[in-house]
Amino acid sequence: MDVISRFLRYIAFDTQSVEDSDTFPSAKKERLLGEFLAQDLQTIGLSDVYLDEWGYVYGRLPATVGCEALPAMGLIAHMDTSPDAPGANIQARRVPYQKGNLKLNAAGEFIDEETLRPYCGQELLVTDGTTLLGADDKAGAAEIFTAMEYLIGHPEIAHGPIAVAVTPDEEVGRGTEHFDLKRFGAQSAYTVDGGALGEIEYENFNAANAQVEFHGLNIHPGEAKNRMRNAILLAQEFLNLMPPAETPEHTEKYEGFYHVNRISGDESAAALNLLIRDHDREKFEQRKVCLQDMADYLNRKYGNGTVDVLIRDSYYNMREKIEPHMELIDRACAAMRSCGIEPQIVPIRGGTDGAKLSYEGLPCPNLCTGGVNFHSVREFIPTAAMEKMVRILTALVQQNER
Repeated sequence: MDVISRFLRYIAFDTQSVEDSDTFPSAKKERLLGEFLAQDLQTIGLSDVYLDEWGYVYGRLPATVGCEALPAMGLIAHMDTSPDAPGANIQARRVPYQKGNLKLNAAGEFIDEETLRPYCGQELLVTDGTTLLGADDKAGAAEIFTAMEYLIGHPEIAHGPIAVAVTPDEEVGRGTEHFDLKRFGAQSAYTVDGGALGEIEYENFNAANAQVEFHGLNIHPGEAKNRMRNAILLAQEFLNLMPPAETPEHTEKYEGFYHVNRISGDESAAALNLLIRDHDREKFEQRKVCLQDMADYLNRKYGNGTVDVLIRDSYYNMREKIEPHMELIDRACAAMRSCGIEPQIVPIRGGTDGAKLSYEGLPCPNLCTGGVNFHSVREFIPTAAMEKMVRILTALVQQNER
Protein backbone atom coordinates (compact mmCIF):
# COMPACT_ATOMS: atom_id res chain seq x y z
CA MET A 1 0.00 0.00 0.00
CA ASP A 2 1.33 3.49 -0.79
CA VAL A 3 1.93 5.92 2.05
CA ILE A 4 -0.84 8.35 1.05
CA SER A 5 -3.52 5.66 1.00
CA ARG A 6 -2.31 4.38 4.36
CA PHE A 7 -2.33 7.86 5.86
CA LEU A 8 -5.88 8.55 4.65
CA ARG A 9 -7.03 5.33 6.31
CA TYR A 10 -5.45 6.35 9.61
CA ILE A 11 -6.91 9.86 9.73
CA ALA A 12 -10.42 8.38 9.41
CA PHE A 13 -10.03 7.57 13.12
CA ASP A 14 -10.73 10.36 15.60
CA THR A 15 -7.98 10.01 18.20
CA GLN A 16 -7.81 13.31 20.06
CA SER A 17 -6.23 12.79 23.44
CA VAL A 18 -7.81 14.48 26.47
CA GLU A 19 -6.14 16.85 28.91
CA ASP A 20 -6.50 15.96 32.60
CA SER A 21 -8.05 12.57 31.93
CA ASP A 22 -7.93 9.99 34.71
CA THR A 23 -7.64 7.09 32.26
CA PHE A 24 -4.86 5.75 30.06
CA PRO A 25 -5.08 6.16 27.21
CA SER A 26 -6.86 9.42 27.92
CA ALA A 27 -9.52 8.64 25.29
CA LYS A 28 -10.85 5.13 24.61
CA LYS A 29 -11.12 5.94 20.90
CA GLU A 30 -7.32 5.94 20.64
CA ARG A 31 -7.38 2.20 21.23
CA LEU A 32 -9.61 1.72 18.17
CA LEU A 33 -6.82 3.05 15.98
CA GLY A 34 -4.33 0.98 17.97
CA GLU A 35 -6.22 -2.18 17.05
CA PHE A 36 -6.22 -1.13 13.42
CA LEU A 37 -2.49 -0.34 13.47
CA ALA A 38 -1.66 -3.69 15.05
CA GLN A 39 -3.64 -5.45 12.33
CA ASP A 40 -1.83 -3.40 9.69
CA LEU A 41 1.56 -4.44 11.08
CA GLN A 42 0.51 -8.08 11.01
CA THR A 43 -0.69 -7.73 7.43
CA ILE A 44 2.59 -6.10 6.44
CA GLY A 45 4.43 -9.06 7.94
CA LEU A 46 6.13 -7.83 11.10
CA SER A 47 6.69 -10.27 13.93
CA ASP A 48 5.90 -9.97 17.64
CA VAL A 49 3.05 -7.54 16.92
CA TYR A 50 1.35 -6.61 20.16
CA LEU A 51 -1.29 -4.15 21.39
CA ASP A 52 -0.80 -3.91 25.13
CA GLU A 53 -3.26 -3.06 27.88
CA TRP A 54 -2.27 0.61 27.77
CA GLY A 55 -2.87 1.02 24.04
CA TYR A 56 0.76 0.89 22.82
CA VAL A 57 1.40 -0.93 19.56
CA TYR A 58 4.68 -2.82 19.14
CA GLY A 59 6.14 -4.80 16.26
CA ARG A 60 9.49 -6.04 15.04
CA LEU A 61 11.12 -6.55 11.67
CA PRO A 62 13.84 -9.21 12.03
CA ALA A 63 17.29 -8.57 10.59
CA THR A 64 18.16 -9.82 7.16
CA VAL A 65 20.52 -12.77 6.88
CA GLY A 66 24.00 -11.87 8.10
CA CYS A 67 22.85 -8.76 10.01
CA GLU A 68 21.37 -10.48 13.04
CA ALA A 69 24.15 -9.31 15.36
CA LEU A 70 23.59 -5.64 14.63
CA PRO A 71 21.97 -3.55 17.40
CA ALA A 72 18.25 -3.02 16.99
CA MET A 73 17.11 0.38 15.76
CA GLY A 74 13.73 1.77 16.79
CA LEU A 75 11.18 3.90 14.93
CA ILE A 76 8.38 5.53 16.92
CA ALA A 77 5.25 7.53 16.07
CA HIS A 78 2.19 8.50 18.09
CA MET A 79 -1.45 7.80 17.31
CA ASP A 80 -3.24 10.62 19.12
CA THR A 81 -3.97 14.07 17.71
CA SER A 82 -3.97 17.40 19.50
CA PRO A 83 -6.93 18.64 21.55
CA ASP A 84 -6.24 22.13 20.12
CA ALA A 85 -8.48 21.67 17.06
CA PRO A 86 -11.34 19.32 16.10
CA GLY A 87 -10.17 15.88 14.96
CA ALA A 88 -13.36 14.04 13.97
CA ASN A 89 -14.78 13.58 10.47
CA ILE A 90 -11.67 14.86 8.73
CA GLN A 91 -12.39 15.76 5.11
CA ALA A 92 -8.96 15.60 3.48
CA ARG A 93 -8.44 16.50 -0.16
CA ARG A 94 -5.51 16.53 -2.55
CA VAL A 95 -4.83 19.96 -4.03
CA PRO A 96 -2.24 20.88 -6.66
CA TYR A 97 -0.93 24.21 -5.37
CA GLN A 98 0.37 26.93 -7.68
CA LYS A 99 0.20 30.38 -6.06
CA GLY A 100 -1.74 32.72 -3.82
CA ASN A 101 -3.72 31.97 -0.68
CA LEU A 102 -5.31 28.53 -0.63
CA LYS A 103 -9.01 28.73 0.24
CA LEU A 104 -10.19 25.84 2.40
CA ASN A 105 -13.92 26.52 2.68
CA ALA A 106 -16.72 28.95 1.92
CA ALA A 107 -16.52 30.38 5.44
CA GLY A 108 -13.24 32.03 4.50
CA GLU A 109 -10.69 29.75 6.14
CA PHE A 110 -7.45 29.71 4.12
CA ILE A 111 -3.73 28.93 4.19
CA ASP A 112 -1.69 32.04 3.50
CA GLU A 113 0.58 32.43 0.49
CA GLU A 114 3.68 33.14 2.57
CA THR A 115 3.43 29.75 4.28
CA LEU A 116 2.70 28.01 0.98
CA ARG A 117 5.42 29.65 -1.12
CA PRO A 118 8.00 26.83 -0.64
CA TYR A 119 5.41 24.33 -1.92
CA CYS A 120 4.52 25.88 -5.27
CA GLY A 121 3.95 23.17 -7.87
CA GLN A 122 3.42 20.44 -5.26
CA GLU A 123 0.35 18.41 -4.43
CA LEU A 124 -0.85 19.08 -0.89
CA LEU A 125 -3.14 17.19 1.45
CA VAL A 126 -5.33 19.77 3.19
CA THR A 127 -8.47 19.84 5.33
CA ASP A 128 -11.81 21.53 4.70
CA GLY A 129 -10.87 24.19 7.24
CA THR A 130 -12.98 22.79 10.09
CA THR A 131 -10.62 20.12 11.52
CA LEU A 132 -6.95 19.41 11.81
CA LEU A 133 -5.48 16.97 9.28
CA GLY A 134 -3.81 14.49 11.62
CA ALA A 135 -0.36 14.52 10.04
CA ASP A 136 0.85 14.99 13.62
CA ASP A 137 1.47 12.17 13.88
CA LYS A 138 -0.44 9.75 11.69
CA ALA A 139 1.87 10.78 8.87
CA GLY A 140 4.76 9.44 10.95
CA ALA A 141 3.00 6.13 11.51
CA ALA A 142 2.10 5.83 7.82
CA GLU A 143 5.67 6.60 6.75
CA ILE A 144 7.21 4.08 9.16
CA PHE A 145 4.74 1.32 8.27
CA THR A 146 5.16 1.89 4.53
CA ALA A 147 8.95 1.77 4.88
CA MET A 148 8.64 -1.55 6.73
CA GLU A 149 6.41 -2.92 3.98
CA TYR A 150 8.95 -1.84 1.36
CA LEU A 151 11.79 -3.58 3.20
CA ILE A 152 9.80 -6.81 3.46
CA GLY A 153 9.14 -6.64 -0.27
CA HIS A 154 12.84 -6.06 -0.98
CA PRO A 155 14.75 -8.66 1.06
CA GLU A 156 17.93 -7.80 -0.83
CA ILE A 157 18.17 -4.61 1.29
CA ALA A 158 20.36 -5.55 4.23
CA HIS A 159 19.39 -4.19 7.65
CA GLY A 160 19.61 -5.04 11.31
CA PRO A 161 16.63 -5.67 13.60
CA ILE A 162 14.04 -2.87 13.54
CA ALA A 163 11.68 -2.19 16.43
CA VAL A 164 8.46 -0.26 15.72
CA ALA A 165 6.14 1.37 18.24
CA VAL A 166 3.15 3.71 18.17
CA THR A 167 2.24 5.48 21.40
CA PRO A 168 -0.99 7.02 22.69
CA ASP A 169 -1.32 10.36 24.51
CA GLU A 170 1.85 12.05 23.25
CA GLU A 171 -0.05 15.30 22.71
CA VAL A 172 -0.98 15.55 26.39
CA GLY A 173 2.54 14.75 27.59
CA ARG A 174 1.90 11.15 28.65
CA GLY A 175 3.18 9.23 25.63
CA THR A 176 5.94 7.38 27.48
CA GLU A 177 4.11 6.84 30.77
CA HIS A 178 3.71 3.09 30.17
CA PHE A 179 6.20 2.58 27.34
CA ASP A 180 7.76 -0.87 27.67
CA LEU A 181 11.44 -0.42 26.84
CA LYS A 182 12.15 -4.12 27.35
CA ARG A 183 9.43 -5.21 24.94
CA PHE A 184 10.50 -2.55 22.44
CA GLY A 185 14.01 -3.94 22.55
CA ALA A 186 15.99 -1.27 20.71
CA GLN A 187 19.33 0.25 21.69
CA SER A 188 18.53 3.58 20.00
CA ALA A 189 15.54 5.01 18.18
CA TYR A 190 14.05 7.90 16.25
CA THR A 191 10.66 9.46 16.66
CA VAL A 192 9.14 10.41 13.31
CA ASP A 193 7.05 13.31 14.52
CA GLY A 194 8.09 16.65 13.18
CA GLY A 195 7.79 19.41 10.66
CA ALA A 196 9.10 20.33 7.24
CA LEU A 197 10.97 17.84 5.09
CA GLY A 198 14.66 17.71 6.00
CA GLU A 199 14.39 18.63 9.66
CA ILE A 200 16.34 16.66 12.26
CA GLU A 201 15.95 17.60 15.90
CA TYR A 202 17.85 16.59 18.98
CA GLU A 203 17.20 19.63 21.16
CA ASN A 204 13.85 20.43 22.71
CA PHE A 205 12.41 22.65 25.39
CA ASN A 206 12.70 21.99 29.06
CA ALA A 207 9.03 22.07 29.98
CA ALA A 208 6.82 22.57 33.01
CA ASN A 209 3.14 23.22 33.66
CA ALA A 210 2.07 25.76 36.26
CA GLN A 211 -1.34 25.89 37.90
CA VAL A 212 -1.93 29.26 39.59
CA GLU A 213 -4.96 29.65 41.85
CA PHE A 214 -6.35 32.96 43.12
CA HIS A 215 -8.52 33.12 46.24
CA GLY A 216 -10.81 36.11 46.39
CA LEU A 217 -13.58 37.39 48.63
CA ASN A 218 -16.90 38.03 46.94
CA ILE A 219 -19.13 40.73 48.42
CA HIS A 220 -22.28 42.18 46.90
CA PRO A 221 -20.97 44.90 44.56
CA GLY A 222 -23.21 47.45 46.22
CA GLU A 223 -21.41 46.90 49.53
CA ALA A 224 -17.98 45.94 48.25
CA LYS A 225 -15.91 49.06 48.95
CA ASN A 226 -12.73 48.15 50.83
CA ARG A 227 -14.06 44.63 51.32
CA MET A 228 -14.21 42.77 47.99
CA ARG A 229 -11.12 41.00 46.67
CA ASN A 230 -11.94 40.00 43.10
CA ALA A 231 -10.09 36.82 42.10
CA ILE A 232 -10.45 37.67 38.41
CA LEU A 233 -8.64 40.97 38.93
CA LEU A 234 -5.99 39.21 41.00
CA ALA A 235 -5.34 36.95 38.03
CA GLN A 236 -5.16 40.00 35.79
CA GLU A 237 -2.65 41.63 38.11
CA PHE A 238 -0.57 38.45 38.11
CA LEU A 239 -0.56 38.38 34.30
CA ASN A 240 0.48 42.02 34.19
CA LEU A 241 3.64 41.05 36.10
CA MET A 242 4.71 38.64 33.36
CA PRO A 243 7.32 39.85 30.82
CA PRO A 244 5.11 40.88 27.86
CA ALA A 245 7.68 39.95 25.20
CA GLU A 246 8.24 36.43 26.56
CA THR A 247 5.19 34.75 25.05
CA PRO A 248 5.02 32.33 22.10
CA GLU A 249 3.86 35.02 19.66
CA HIS A 250 7.00 37.08 20.38
CA THR A 251 9.66 34.34 20.49
CA GLU A 252 11.44 31.95 18.12
CA LYS A 253 14.35 29.54 17.80
CA TYR A 254 16.03 29.17 21.23
CA GLU A 255 13.97 31.83 22.99
CA GLY A 256 11.88 30.55 25.88
CA PHE A 257 8.43 31.72 26.93
CA TYR A 258 5.49 31.67 29.30
CA HIS A 259 2.23 30.63 27.68
CA VAL A 260 -1.17 31.09 29.31
CA ASN A 261 -3.36 28.39 27.79
CA ARG A 262 -6.32 28.24 30.17
CA ILE A 263 -8.21 30.61 32.46
CA SER A 264 -11.34 30.10 34.53
CA GLY A 265 -13.10 31.54 37.54
CA ASP A 266 -15.27 34.20 39.12
CA GLU A 267 -14.91 36.81 41.86
CA SER A 268 -14.40 34.19 44.55
CA ALA A 269 -11.85 31.95 42.87
CA ALA A 270 -9.91 31.96 39.60
CA ALA A 271 -7.22 29.79 38.06
CA LEU A 272 -4.64 30.07 35.31
CA ASN A 273 -2.74 27.28 33.61
CA LEU A 274 0.63 28.24 32.14
CA LEU A 275 3.27 26.43 30.13
CA ILE A 276 6.89 27.25 30.98
CA ARG A 277 9.40 26.56 28.22
CA ASP A 278 13.13 27.15 27.69
CA HIS A 279 15.93 25.28 25.94
CA ASP A 280 18.46 26.47 28.53
CA ARG A 281 18.08 24.54 31.80
CA GLU A 282 19.32 27.40 33.98
CA LYS A 283 16.91 29.87 32.37
CA PHE A 284 14.14 27.28 32.69
CA GLU A 285 14.72 27.06 36.44
CA GLN A 286 14.79 30.86 36.66
CA ARG A 287 11.41 31.04 34.94
CA LYS A 288 9.89 28.80 37.59
CA VAL A 289 11.39 30.97 40.33
CA CYS A 290 10.01 34.07 38.61
CA LEU A 291 6.44 32.72 38.71
CA GLN A 292 6.79 31.91 42.40
CA ASP A 293 8.20 35.39 43.08
CA MET A 294 5.16 36.92 41.37
CA ALA A 295 2.85 34.91 43.59
CA ASP A 296 4.87 35.82 46.70
CA TYR A 297 4.58 39.50 45.80
CA LEU A 298 0.79 39.31 45.61
CA ASN A 299 0.64 37.33 48.85
CA ARG A 300 2.64 40.04 50.61
CA LYS A 301 0.35 42.67 49.12
CA TYR A 302 -3.01 41.01 49.82
CA GLY A 303 -2.25 38.44 52.50
CA ASN A 304 -0.91 34.91 52.70
CA GLY A 305 -2.97 32.36 50.84
CA THR A 306 -4.18 34.79 48.18
CA VAL A 307 -2.21 33.03 45.42
CA ASP A 308 -1.06 29.41 45.24
CA VAL A 309 1.32 28.11 42.58
CA LEU A 310 1.85 24.46 41.72
CA ILE A 311 4.59 23.76 39.15
CA ARG A 312 5.18 20.31 37.67
CA ASP A 313 8.08 19.53 35.35
CA SER A 314 7.01 17.73 32.17
CA TYR A 315 10.21 16.88 30.28
CA TYR A 316 13.76 18.11 29.76
CA ASN A 317 16.00 18.99 26.84
CA MET A 318 17.28 15.73 25.38
CA ARG A 319 20.43 17.34 23.99
CA GLU A 320 22.65 16.20 26.85
CA LYS A 321 21.45 12.61 26.32
CA ILE A 322 21.94 12.67 22.54
CA GLU A 323 25.35 14.37 22.38
CA PRO A 324 27.17 11.18 23.49
CA HIS A 325 25.45 9.44 20.55
CA MET A 326 25.93 11.89 17.69
CA GLU A 327 26.33 8.95 15.32
CA LEU A 328 22.52 8.90 15.34
CA ILE A 329 22.46 12.41 13.88
CA ASP A 330 25.21 11.59 11.38
CA ARG A 331 23.25 8.53 10.27
CA ALA A 332 20.06 10.53 9.76
CA CYS A 333 21.93 13.22 7.80
CA ALA A 334 23.50 10.57 5.56
CA ALA A 335 20.11 8.97 4.92
CA MET A 336 18.57 12.29 3.90
CA ARG A 337 21.47 13.23 1.63
CA SER A 338 21.28 9.83 -0.05
CA CYS A 339 17.70 10.74 -1.00
CA GLY A 340 18.59 14.21 -2.29
CA ILE A 341 17.44 16.11 0.82
CA GLU A 342 19.81 18.48 2.60
CA PRO A 343 19.28 17.99 6.35
CA GLN A 344 18.44 20.92 8.59
CA ILE A 345 19.30 20.46 12.25
CA VAL A 346 16.91 22.64 14.22
CA PRO A 347 15.70 22.86 17.83
CA ILE A 348 12.20 21.65 18.64
CA ARG A 349 10.01 24.40 20.05
CA GLY A 350 8.08 21.75 21.89
CA GLY A 351 8.74 18.18 22.94
CA THR A 352 8.43 14.61 21.72
CA ASP A 353 8.20 11.16 23.25
CA GLY A 354 11.89 10.94 22.40
CA ALA A 355 12.80 13.52 25.03
CA LYS A 356 11.53 11.38 27.90
CA LEU A 357 12.76 8.15 26.33
CA SER A 358 16.25 9.62 26.03
CA TYR A 359 16.24 10.25 29.78
CA GLU A 360 15.10 6.66 30.32
CA GLY A 361 18.17 5.32 28.53
CA LEU A 362 16.94 5.12 24.92
CA PRO A 363 18.69 7.85 22.86
CA CYS A 364 15.92 9.08 20.59
CA PRO A 365 16.26 12.16 18.33
CA ASN A 366 13.39 13.27 16.11
CA LEU A 367 12.89 13.19 12.34
CA CYS A 368 10.44 15.21 10.28
CA THR A 369 7.24 13.91 8.71
CA GLY A 370 6.93 16.76 6.19
CA GLY A 371 3.85 18.42 7.69
CA VAL A 372 3.09 22.10 8.27
CA ASN A 373 0.75 24.09 10.57
CA PHE A 374 0.23 21.26 13.05
CA HIS A 375 -2.55 21.51 15.66
CA SER A 376 -4.69 23.76 13.48
CA VAL A 377 -7.40 23.65 10.82
CA ARG A 378 -4.76 25.01 8.40
CA GLU A 379 -2.59 21.91 8.73
CA PHE A 380 -1.29 20.40 5.50
CA ILE A 381 1.34 18.02 4.19
CA PRO A 382 2.83 17.66 0.68
CA THR A 383 2.30 14.17 -0.70
CA ALA A 384 5.83 14.21 -2.15
CA ALA A 385 7.26 14.84 1.33
CA MET A 386 5.56 11.75 2.70
CA GLU A 387 6.84 9.64 -0.19
CA LYS A 388 10.33 11.03 0.32
CA MET A 389 10.23 10.22 4.04
CA VAL A 390 9.49 6.58 3.22
CA ARG A 391 12.67 6.53 1.12
CA ILE A 392 14.65 8.28 3.87
CA LEU A 393 13.53 5.79 6.52
CA THR A 394 14.41 2.92 4.21
CA ALA A 395 17.87 4.42 3.75
CA LEU A 396 18.19 5.13 7.46
CA VAL A 397 17.90 1.53 8.57
CA GLN A 398 20.52 0.55 6.02
CA GLN A 399 22.91 2.92 7.76
CA ASN A 400 22.60 0.66 10.79
CA GLU A 401 24.91 -1.89 9.21
CA ARG A 402 27.77 0.49 8.52
